[in-house]
Amino acid sequence: MTREIHGTVATGFEAVREEFAAFVAGELPDYEGQLCAHVHGRRVVDLWVGEGSDAASLYGVHCSTQGAAHLVVALLVQDGTLELDRRVTYYWPEFGAEGKAALTLRDLLTHRAGLVGLDSGFTAWELADDRVIAERLADQRPFWRPGTAFGHHALVIGALTGEVVRRATGHTLQAVYEERVRAPYGIDFHLGLPEALEPRFRSVQPMAPTPKQQAVLDAARRGPHTLSSIAYNTHVPGTGEPAEHPNSRTVRARGPASAGGVAAARGLAGMYAAAISEVAGRPPLLKPDALAEVGQVHSVGHDLVTRTHLAFGLGFQATAEAWYPFLGAGAFGHSGSGGSQAFADPRSGLAYGYTRRRRACPDGPAPENERLVRAVHTAALGV
Repeated sequence: MTREIHGTVATGFEAVREEFAAFVAGELPDYEGQLCAHVHGRRVVDLWVGEGSDAASLYGVHCSTQGAAHLVVALLVQDGTLELDRRVTYYWPEFGAEGKAALTLRDLLTHRAGLVGLDSGFTAWELADDRVIAERLADQRPFWRPGTAFGHHALVIGALTGEVVRRATGHTLQAVYEERVRAPYGIDFHLGLPEALEPRFRSVQPMAPTPKQQAVLDAARRGPHTLSSIAYNTHVPGTGEPAEHPNSRTVRARGPASAGGVAAARGLAGMYAAAISEVAGRPPLLKPDALAEVGQVHSVGHDLVTRTHLAFGLGFQATAEAWYPFLGAGAFGHSGSGGSQAFADPRSGLAYGYTRRRRACPDGPAPENERLVRAVHTAALGV
């Protein structure tokens, strides 16, 4: 049965709609997803599908949250409030315990701190509270010598960089994001979902992995002493799968800056459009020097946590190197373990956002993003 694809595409982007429809036709009947893209600040793709969902439906976007968190950091660096090569202890003296005193903000942002979790782990309540995460990690010994390697600090990076923001500004990262990014642009990407918007939230639905995928997950995360299990907190009984954390109202309300964001695809794409393009008469949030800095590859190669090839700029993933090599150099963004993907490609003017309700497997950006990103990017180059 053909499933109805809702929404619009601009002239020249018809192939994107066709690609989205072709993908949806092969999915489970309960698939829900959204795809949105802007080119030079103009929305050119706005598509969605799924019973009971629409363009305003909100989904947990997991680690795609880190894009919003580190846009805040980039703005503060651009302002001169933060300096990348200052030691973290300049802002946060307590952080220097257990051999971390020499670590710079640049090292922290590029996932080189070796501080991916706690030996003893976090409770589910603690994972919803960035202040508690930061306080407990300040005393943790790094899992590798800081600066010598990198690994995705999946559940804690937003708390760590957020504590630097709080110490430097007197405000939480979430508050700065609300004031400088979300509210001025009306962006449907929330770090702390208001109660009034709860009816728009669509809960995460897990997808059963194949036996081969489950074996990989078990080997990487279920062993009680692996680095991956510590990073994803799966070595602590009773805390649940990280990908299902957005189903907690506490997580949604507090908006922890590593993986607690809630967004529509319009919000993901809209935030990156505002970062690189003029939107509604407003200049881009990031100036050329800042764009070059955040998109520059700092950490690339074997990620010690995910055990895959990854690449990071300043807090953001280096999207072309990590996922889609056909994108322009300097593309930056962040994917999420539920399948979401969001990024900006400044060279083509493209800003992209994708969400889905059913968690993809394996973790990371859902595989269909490769074909959707390619279709959008190809169309954008022809505009």
